[in-house]
Amino acid sequence: MSALHEEVSFETEVCTVLAANGWLYTVGDAQAYDRARTLFPADLIAWVRATQPKAWEVLQKAHGGAAETILLDRVRKSLDDRGTLDVLRAGVEMIGLRAPVALAQFKPAMRMNPEIVARYEANRLRVVRQVRYSLANENCIDLVLFLNGVAVAPVELKTDFTQSVGDAVDQYRFDRLPRPKGSAAEPLLGFPSGALVHFAVSNREAMMTTKLEGPATHFLPFNKGDAGAAGNPTPPIGHPTSYLWEEVWQRDSWLEILGRYLVTQKDEKKRISRILFPRYHQLDATRQLEAAVLAEGA
Repeated sequence: MSALHEEVSFETEVCTVLAANGWLYTVGDAQAYDRARTLFPADLIAWVRATQPKAWEVLQKAHGGAAETILLDRVRKSLDDRGTLDVLRAGVEMIGLRAPVALAQFKPAMRMNPEIVARYEANRLRVVRQVRYSLANENCIDLVLFLNGVAVAPVELKTDFTQSVGDAVDQYRFDRLPRPKGSAAEPLLGFPSGALVHFAVSNREAMMTTKLEGPATHFLPFNKGDAGAAGNPTPPIGHPTSYLWEEVWQRDSWLEILGRYLVTQKDEKKRISRILFPRYHQLDATRQLEAAVLAEGA
C-alpha cells in the first residue's frame, strides 16, 4: 500500500469516527471553505440564524441580501483586531444590535437553563479534509477543525508506515509559513487571528503548537505517556493516538477545552504574545481532580 493511500485511509478513519460522534463531515466540503476569511461561511450563518434569530432578522432588515457578507466581514475584522479566542468567547459587535453576535455557546460554570442548553447543543463542529488554505498557492492541510464556521485547529497526519510525527512537524516548520517570503500573510496560520492550535499527528504520537514561527516553531508533545516513558501505549485495537479523536476532540471535551482551558498571555503593550493550550497530562489531571471533587462533594 502506498504512503499516500495509507495517509488517505488514516484521514478517512479519523473523520468517520468524528462524524459518528456529532461532528459534521461531508466529502468534498473543502470547496465551501473561504480561505481569505478562514471561515466556513455556511456553518457560521446557520449557527447565527438558528441560535440568534432576532439578531439575524435585524441584520437582514438593515442590510438585505448583503447581510451575510457584512457579518462575515465583521467576523474577519474582529479576528484580526482581537484574536480568535476572544472572538469565540465574547462574540462580535454589530451596528444596530444591542448585544454582540455570539459565535459559540460554552457550558457555564453554573447549571444551564433550557435556552443555553439548546444553544450549546446547536454548536456546529465540523471536520474538513484537504483544505486549500493559502492565498499564494494550492497547498493543502490534511484536516481542519471548525467551530460554528471558525477555523480553530489544522491537523497534519502522517502514517508511521512511511513517515513519523517529526515529518508532520517539519511540514509545519518549513512548508506552512504564516508569512511566506514575497507573499501575503496566510490568515489561517497567523497568530493570534488564525487557528488556535496546530496538531501534528502520526499513528503513534501527537504534538502541538499554538504559534507557527517557521523553522523556529516550538512543538510540544501531546501524548498520554507509556508506563512512565514518552509516547503512547499500544491499544489492543486501533491507533495509539486514537485518544485524540475519540476523547480530546469528543464534542463536550473539545468545547470545554476551547471555552475554559486555553489561556492568553499579553506583552507589555497588551498584545497577545502567547496562547497556552493544555498538554494531555495536564488536561487529564485537571479533569480527574474535578471529577473527584464532584464525587466526594468537597
